[in-house]
Amino acid sequence: MSELRNFETMFSLEGKTALVTGGSRGLGLHMATAFLRAGASLVIVTARKLEGEQGINQAVDRLNKLPGITGRAVGLAANVGNTEAIGELVAQVKGLVGAKGLNILVCNAGASWGSRFEDAPSLSSVKILDLNVRGIFELVQKSLPLLQSNASLDDPSRVIIISSTAGSNVPHVGANGTIMYSVSKAAANHLGRNLAVELGPHHITSNTISPGFFPSKLAQGLIKNLGGEESLSKDNPLGRLGIAEDIAGVAVFLASMAGRYVNGEDISVDGGARLAAGRLTKL
Repeated sequence: MSELRNFETMFSLEGKTALVTGGSRGLGLHMATAFLRAGASLVIVTARKLEGEQGINQAVDRLNKLPGITGRAVGLAANVGNTEAIGELVAQVKGLVGAKGLNILVCNAGASWGSRFEDAPSLSSVKILDLNVRGIFELVQKSLPLLQSNASLDDPSRVIIISSTAGSNVPHVGANGTIMYSVSKAAANHLGRNLAVELGPHHITSNTISPGFFPSKLAQGLIKNLGGEESLSKDNPLGRLGIAEDIAGVAVFLASMAGRYVNGEDISVDGGARLAAGRLTKL
């Protein structure tokens, strides 16, 4: 018989603090919800806007009304593709977490662009790379003191980068091409591997989650262009697109004691669709 220490709390986030960028909707909101329900004491979510249907305030209000939670959600407006704004965000986070530090950093905010290769403006590439790659690097860099604050050999802090299966295949070219988005996600994947080696000695793990298609505002346009949810579901080996629990479960695993020895990995969450990528490509 194997003795599994603290098995009952292996997936608990009791008392943990977390920052989720792009947390007002979609995958970010799913993960923020999961962290609170898993026992986190403080979940900070960011987005560019405070007000509106997709703004921070509505998300925080919903998060703090979750049944049975013992922690709370706080929203901060921030553009995590801008160097100055990243510095201001980290200062605000420090004021919220205090000596406890930051246990979990989820870099989820992202940008995309779909068009013919010949038509893609230079501005789209700058926006994508600033938010999807450089912004992640700088946010982790500036958050390092907070992540180190209470990190230990037995309980490391966690960096989780939300990438995409587009970072490991070439799913969309032609009229709806997402070439620079795909390139940025490949860069994010390798950034995660570099951070795993760089930050591991500081008792910080770094891993990447690469979702496939999850119905969301970011993906909805491309889903429609590729035939819609029903068509894409038929192309998926598991017969459906992603749902909230799929991303939430992997995020809680990586953030909890269950995932403390996982470092430098890229976990695809797509039902195996990337393995049949050619069927998803429309030239």
